[in-house]
This record gives sequence, structure tokens and C-alpha cells, in this order.
Amino acid sequence: MPAKKVAIIMGSDSDIPAVAPAKKRLDSLGIPVEAHIFSAHRTPAAAAEFSKGARSNGFGVIIAAAGKAAHLAGALAAHTTLPVIGIPIKSSTLDGLDALLSTVQMPSGIPVATVAIDGADNAALLAAQILAVEDSELAGKLQELKDAMGRAAAEKDGALQDRKW
Repeated sequence: MPAKKVAIIMGSDSDIPAVAPAKKRLDSLGIPVEAHIFSAHRTPAAAAEFSKGARSNGFGVIIAAAGKAAHLAGALAAHTTLPVIGIPIKSSTLDGLDALLSTVQMPSGIPVATVAIDGADNAALLAAQILAVEDSELAGKLQELKDAMGRAAAEKDGALQDRKW
């Protein structure tokens, strides 16, 4: 089991379905996860306090998911030196573009890694890759996963070559 855990922070309980793939992926890799609901605007002090103490509380990466222009990932990144991965959530009439732009457009000195709109699985994999820098067992699990994806793609190619169309 990795020495560090991953925080999944979401702005609202309505984000649970969108972030569930991250929790599932991290669980499958044996990475401990702690999830919380903090709002960059409704509970800014609690969000900042969590972020400030995340490293000392055993976290190695923070994943932050929010919709609209809430910008939770940036609010958390402002208070920590841990890597923060933002998941823009498709939750508005702009189909998540507002969330994407508010997550990816960070000022100099406050980086946030950003995955695709509703890209929770990739956020989990990126978090795992960050932790795997210091965890060879986890790195091995990630390599096995990539190898399995490669085999699946090769099988699909083989099926395509055999198909008459």
C-alpha cells in the first residue's frame, strides 16, 4: 500500500457521480482515499484549512472536482505545495467549458494539473503516477494496467483485420 493517500475534494454532493470513477480506480490500485465536500465559495475557510494541513495529514495528491466556474482546485492549490489535479465537471449550460477554463487558467506560481471535463479516471491515474515516483510496487501495478490496455488494443486491431466490411 502506498505511503501517501489521495484526497478527493468536490464542491457539492451532486459531483459524486462524476468523481466516482476516480474513487473506483484508486481503490483498484490499493491507494487509500479520503473524500470531502468543500466549496471554494461557501466554505472557503474549511477548504483552505484542509489544503494547508493535507501534507501533514498524510496526503500525497489532491484531486479537486467542481462545476461551473467554482474553481475549487485553484482555491486548494493556493494553500498547499502538494500536486493538485482539477476535474472540471459538466454541470452547467456551458457543458463544462466554464469549469474547464476556470481550472486550467491558473496564475503563474499556482499550478493545477487539469484533466478533461468529467475526466475522473484520468485524474486518478495521474495521482497514482505521481505517487508511483516513490512507490515501485504501485509503479508495477500501473505498468501492468498499461500492458493490459495495449493487449486489448492489439486484440481489437486483430478483430478489425479479420472483419469483412
